[in-house]
Amino acid sequence: MSFAAEEILQTIKMVMVEQLDIRTVTLGLSVLDCAHPDAAQTARRLYDKVMHAGGQLVPAAAAVAAELGIPIANTRIAITPLALVGAANSPHDFPTLAASLDHAAADLGIDYLGGCGALIAGGLSTADAALIEALPRMLAKTERLCASFEVASSRLGINMDGVWLMAQAIASTAELTRDRDSIGCAKLVLFANAVEDNPFMAGAFHGTGQPEACLNVGVSGPGVITNVVRALPDADLGQLAEAIKRIAFKITRAGELVGTTLAKRLGVPFGCVDLSLAPSPVPGDSVGEVLEALGLERAGVPGSTAALALLTDAVKRGGVMASSRVGGLSGAFIPVSEDTALSRAAGEGMLSVEKLEALTAVCSVGLDMIAIPGATPVATIAGLIADELTIGIMNHKTVGVRLIPVVGKQAGEWAEFGGLLGRSPILPVPAGSPAAFIRRGGRVPGPIHGLRN
Repeated sequence: MSFAAEEILQTIKMVMVEQLDIRTVTLGLSVLDCAHPDAAQTARRLYDKVMHAGGQLVPAAAAVAAELGIPIANTRIAITPLALVGAANSPHDFPTLAASLDHAAADLGIDYLGGCGALIAGGLSTADAALIEALPRMLAKTERLCASFEVASSRLGINMDGVWLMAQAIASTAELTRDRDSIGCAKLVLFANAVEDNPFMAGAFHGTGQPEACLNVGVSGPGVITNVVRALPDADLGQLAEAIKRIAFKITRAGELVGTTLAKRLGVPFGCVDLSLAPSPVPGDSVGEVLEALGLERAGVPGSTAALALLTDAVKRGGVMASSRVGGLSGAFIPVSEDTALSRAAGEGMLSVEKLEALTAVCSVGLDMIAIPGATPVATIAGLIADELTIGIMNHKTVGVRLIPVVGKQAGEWAEFGGLLGRSPILPVPAGSPAAFIRRGGRVPGPIHGLRN
C-alpha cells in the first residue's frame, strides 16, 4: 500500500486537529486447545496462551503508532467463546477461568479481553447455562473481562429462554456492581447475527471459523467527518454523502496501514478493518455531532433516522473502496454514554429508548450503553432485548444490546461510568409489563426469508 504526499499531509491534519485515531487493535486468538478436564489446568493453559500470544501486542502497537504517527487508542484481545473451552469442566469452574483471563489481561497491560460468552441462538448447552449462571459474579470480580452472547440469528430466530436468562444476569450484575453505577453491565453485550471478527468491545470474540490468531482493526473518525460536513454549509445531501464517502476512504486507508503493519510485526495474519464510527466522551469525537452538523437541531429530532442512514451508507461506500478486508460491524455506533452529543440530547429529552430503537434499524450496534432505572423489572429488560434483537433478525443485520439498570437511581438522574464509558442520563422505560409474553419461553422463529441458502 502506498500513500501520496497529499494523503499523508491530510492524515497528519486529521490526527493533530480532528482527533483521528485507531480506536482499537484487537488480537483474535483461538483457545480451544486450552480445554482440559481439570479446571486448574484449563485456567493455567488459558493464562499461558494469552500471555505468549499477546506478549508483544502492547509494545508493538506503541511502536507502530509512533512510526506511522497515527494514535492507537486501545489494545485488546478476543478469544474463542469461553463456554466452548469450559465445557469439559464443572459448572462451578467458570469463575476460576475468568479470573485467570483477567489476570493475563492485567499482566499484559491490554485494555479489555473479550470472548467470555456463548452462541445460544438455537438453544443452551449445559456449559452455556452454567456460564450464564456464573456470569454476574465473573463480571463483578474482574476488571478487563468482557462478555458477549449471540441470542438470536435470522436463520434460528430468537432464543427467548436465553433472553430471559440474560435479562436476569443483567439485573444480577447491576446489583453486584451497584456501588459503581452498575458498571458491570457495560461489559456485557447480547447480539443478533453476531460476527466473528468484531474488534470492538464489549462484543468481540474470536469465531471458530477464524485462524489460530489474527489482527482486526477498528477505526474511528467522527470528528474528521464533522469537520468535513461543517466545511460545506451550502451542500445538498447528495454532495455531503459524496464528501463523507471520500473522507471515509482516507480514514480506512489509514486503518488498514496500521493493521497490516502491526500484523506483520506480530507475525499473524491481518484480519479486517471495521469501518464503524466509534465515538468517545472527548468533545468533538461524536457521532451525534455529525448528525447535528448535517442540519439537525439535536440528535433524536425528526429526520435523525434519515441522517444516520445517510452517514452509515456513505462511510461504508468509502470504506469498501479503500480496503478489500472490510469486516466486523462496519456501521455507526450510537452508545449514549460514550457520545457527548447523544448523552446531551438524551438528557434534554430528545432521545428516548423508543427513538434509539428506531435509529438501530439503520446502524450496527443497537441499543448501546443505555442507562435505565435500577428498579426496571426483569421482564421489561427482557422485552427491550427481544424487541431490539427482532430488528436484527428481520433485517438480516447485526444488532447488539447493552443495557445498564443503574441500581438506586431513577429516570432523570445521571450515571457516571468514567473513562471511555462516559456518563449518561437514566432514560425512562415504557410502563406496562410483557411478563406473560416473555415467560412463554421457547423460540421466536426466524423470518421465512431467513431460509435462503
